[in-house]
Amino acid sequence: MDRRAVLRTALIGGLAAAGCSGGEPPAPGARTSRPRPTGPADWNALARGLDGRLIRPSDAAYDRARRLYIPRFDDVEPAGIAYCETPQDVAECLAFATLRRMPCAVRSGGHSYAGWSTGGGLVIDVSPMAAVKRDGGHAVVGAGARLIDLYGGLAGAGVSVPAGTCPTVGVAGLTLGGGLGVTSRAYGLSCDVLESVELVTADGRVLTCGPEENADLFWACRGGGGGNFGVAVSFTYRTHETGDVTPFSMRWPWARAAAVLRGWQRWAPAAPDEVWTSLHLNTDPGAGTPTVEVTGVALADAAAHMDALAAAVGADPDSSDARSRPHLDAMKFMGGCAGRTVEQCHAQGTLPGQRPGGSFPRADYAGKSHIAYRPLPDAAVGTLLARFERGNGVANRSALMDAMGGAIARLGPGDTAFPHRRGLFCVQYLAPDTAWLRAAHASMEPYMRGAAYVNYIDPDLKDWARAYYGPNLGRLRKVKAAHDPGNLFRFPQAL
Repeated sequence: MDRRAVLRTALIGGLAAAGCSGGEPPAPGARTSRPRPTGPADWNALARGLDGRLIRPSDAAYDRARRLYIPRFDDVEPAGIAYCETPQDVAECLAFATLRRMPCAVRSGGHSYAGWSTGGGLVIDVSPMAAVKRDGGHAVVGAGARLIDLYGGLAGAGVSVPAGTCPTVGVAGLTLGGGLGVTSRAYGLSCDVLESVELVTADGRVLTCGPEENADLFWACRGGGGGNFGVAVSFTYRTHETGDVTPFSMRWPWARAAAVLRGWQRWAPAAPDEVWTSLHLNTDPGAGTPTVEVTGVALADAAAHMDALAAAVGADPDSSDARSRPHLDAMKFMGGCAGRTVEQCHAQGTLPGQRPGGSFPRADYAGKSHIAYRPLPDAAVGTLLARFERGNGVANRSALMDAMGGAIARLGPGDTAFPHRRGLFCVQYLAPDTAWLRAAHASMEPYMRGAAYVNYIDPDLKDWARAYYGPNLGRLRKVKAAHDPGNLFRFPQAL
């Protein structure tokens, strides 16, 4: 038997006893220590068994390789980072971690708000598997592709897949948690156009999961959250044709913020499917008051949609902007890298997932979320706005309210693992200071009733499983038990 066969045999036999554990969640109020390397192991043998590259703390590239997108996790020191070039590399890493009783973390774009795509054990990084290929009306996309790779790789064929905005986010985590984005109201979530996924399971098998094959895993991978059921290595999506689209923005004075919020939440979730909008509340340390703005993307009739929103608010904006752009340029604009090349929209570097000419910056913040199932009453509007008015000049804080409805609502809560089909909008709270973030989130909890988006994973969330998965929780736990009985894939909020 070759080394990979030996490791797989050991993996199947020792899975339940060993586990690939990220550890138990901390007790409420407890301080969490940063993970440190777990100790010696036969790392040379692992390196020889991989087609990809293994980086250890003694390597010159280690400090760069261990970084996530969010700098607050820079002091986490993995025992090793394995850049996996093939599904077999992933299976090799799972077997190694199991034999050594070593925690492992799975990483694609490295954008986990909780930092759970790293740890003190082995980081399994799928970035080398980043090919984007069009196949008729489909796109076959490696799990290591970033969103800018997805958009850039399909632009020449005049097609795309509904996905998110931040160019360096990995397609894997986005899709596995659902995949809200600026064209979701028109075409659905990323997971809605997923036709199959290739997954490496806890026992080292490489499975193709689709509607007719391993259907339970396929259902779970469409909104059940990344890292719960296996390591995704490839996705096949249904594509849609693209043309010019129009990003736009509308800004009102802060004195009208309550009217803007009330009018927007009445209009946006039921607006035509061809328009998506996001209401932004931001502190502005350089100004005397916070700001309120609605940004959007219209596939057609941008001016008519902007007029309809102004009518819903009851006031014309102080300023507005709209410009038709090719689809790829529009996605760059919405992602904060307008005018840059696809290469420049990556992080700078020579490791997988990076580009030598990349210039997209990292950002240090924390986040929380809610899914709103009903319009916010006046008391909730006042509560939220007050959070921005107090301490406006201290730090950059935001609430981003992304419209849902449209194609998202055309599926039922149980048709995929993403349960929030009846949500009106998703609220994402962002700030560098966790005290304000926790207070803002807690103040809105009575009005939101606990629903949250798993892709904005929140380590503070108490009833996180029901918040993320709602009525699908029981079925997801059955899929987990069937395909990972030894709980190999484990982190503080794993199923």
